[in-house]
Amino acid sequence: MRFLKSLYFTKTFWVVWTALIAGFVIAYIFPWLLPVFNVLLAIVILLVAADVFVLYKTKTGLFARRNVADRLSNGDENPVTIYLENRYSFQVHVEAIDEVPHQFQRRDIVFEAKLPAFSEKQIHYTLRPVKRGEYEFGHINVFALTPLKLIKRRFQFEDSKTTSVYPSYLQMRQYALLAVANRLSEAGVKRIRKVGHSMEFDQVRNYVPGDDRRSVNWKATARRGDVMVNAFQDEKQQTVFCLIDKGRVMQSPFEGLTLLDYAINATLVLSNIALLKEDKAGLITFSDTSGQVVPADRRTGHLQKILEVLYRQKTRFLETDYERLCIVARQHIRQRSLLLLFTNFETLEALQRQLPYLRRLAKDHLLVVIIFENTETKQLLNHPATDLEQVYLKTIAQRFFYEKKRIAAELTRYGIQSILTSPQQLSVNTINKYLELKDRGAL
Repeated sequence: MRFLKSLYFTKTFWVVWTALIAGFVIAYIFPWLLPVFNVLLAIVILLVAADVFVLYKTKTGLFARRNVADRLSNGDENPVTIYLENRYSFQVHVEAIDEVPHQFQRRDIVFEAKLPAFSEKQIHYTLRPVKRGEYEFGHINVFALTPLKLIKRRFQFEDSKTTSVYPSYLQMRQYALLAVANRLSEAGVKRIRKVGHSMEFDQVRNYVPGDDRRSVNWKATARRGDVMVNAFQDEKQQTVFCLIDKGRVMQSPFEGLTLLDYAINATLVLSNIALLKEDKAGLITFSDTSGQVVPADRRTGHLQKILEVLYRQKTRFLETDYERLCIVARQHIRQRSLLLLFTNFETLEALQRQLPYLRRLAKDHLLVVIIFENTETKQLLNHPATDLEQVYLKTIAQRFFYEKKRIAAELTRYGIQSILTSPQQLSVNTINKYLELKDRGAL
């Protein structure tokens, strides 16, 4: 029974079989052809039997294994490798089908390859998840065909595996490496010209070309007989909180990810950058009810704690309660901090309803409100209208575009800083604003 379950006839077999049937029909009209087709039938049967014998004489003719990380990065291309090994003493044609998690909705994970006798091969492909949670990989199905390609034998390998899709830790690592190497500008992060000195003194050291001459320490210069300067460093131990709105305004999808997931990915990246800058990073999530709070800290393991909290975020995308956010912020944030609020407002009226609560937060803290551009609306504005319907759609898109500009201007009018960004550029623009505020000593 297991033999029959693993035996499949190929397209070549069915083409040959159809040709034989057609031949016997013709032989019914021309009887002198019947012996010829009888011989051909016998040859085909022998070839099929030989194909079956060759494929099944070895119990473990093929071996396959999948290599995939225990954690996948949300919104990124994650590498997956299938390792194939041919244990036959002849070349086989291989068809490999990987049973990927149903969340990907992909049925095209099929690969073909030729494996010489006793050879190995690796097949590489990528998967891009767009939702956090657990993903279940199934079996690896590998079909082996001889050069005759009349039948194929299926090998199924029990390589089931559960992986978890976490917020974009690949993006976090990318920015972390650039930050350590002082190469954040390669990712689009702007270099901010510092105004004056930071308040934290570091050391007195020898002057090197390029140092600000206003920082010369004349007393130390007189004592040492060499030009000495005061060196300053960025202020440390400042507090940075990311506030994530989990309400209905964060449900809109762009390139498969919701605005909420973009905000979660950016929060992880920014928290890591803040910790590398020796600041304290904290987190507050909120919607119609109080969410989770991670107090600001910078101890070892704190980033992992933030990552786990972000991974487990769930929401019903209901109306957001900003009054509750103010209460939670007052309870858990005891000192003046930088608050980066990830939210979205589509109309000026929607902002004005929440403006009293935003002004209350801005009174005690440095508040930056981060709202999103509609990239599809922007693309519509850049295309010329060719008919009346497109003119109508373009007019509506223009209205939404300028409404976002009015929202940003209204926030500025009340002394609240804002970032208007596309979802794809959220991490870069958020880091830019953080570094700008830090270098200017605004906190």
